[in-house]
Amino acid sequence: MSKHSSDADVAFIQALAELLNKNDLTELSVKREYGPDDRLDVKVSKQTHVVAAAPSFHPAPAAVAPAAIGLAAPASAPEDPAQHPGAVTSPMVGTVYLAAEPGAAPFVSIGSAVTEGQTVLIIEAMKTMNHIPAPRAGVVRRLLVEDGTPVEYGAPLLIIE
Repeated sequence: MSKHSSDADVAFIQALAELLNKNDLTELSVKREYGPDDRLDVKVSKQTHVVAAAPSFHPAPAAVAPAAIGLAAPASAPEDPAQHPGAVTSPMVGTVYLAAEPGAAPFVSIGSAVTEGQTVLIIEAMKTMNHIPAPRAGVVRRLLVEDGTPVEYGAPLLIIE
């Protein structure tokens, strides 16, 4: 943190917050060096709700048990794909692509055998195409995203068993 607290730093932080909102960003991180032992580190972020075309499963809040309010618990809750031991999750925020280019064959499909390190999809972030490798060998059992959809960090992409 900066040794000097000034109105200029406050104005700078407010400008970052406005830039964040104006450009539909979720996070900005800036470091300003004033001297050898004098700097300002600022991280401005906001929570967003992403609407994805792929189905999304969220665990129900456990604040009140169904029996406590007189309701019967469901026979089986929907499985959370992110908790599956074979889930491959997104290492970044971006847009997912299932093929190397439009019209090309997808890297994998349901039932495809994959080897560890094989590219299973691409995530575009800031105009950079990032190849996402299979973390283990196995068979693709589920694709949880559609081509061209946005993904968040940690979102489940596919299941390899």
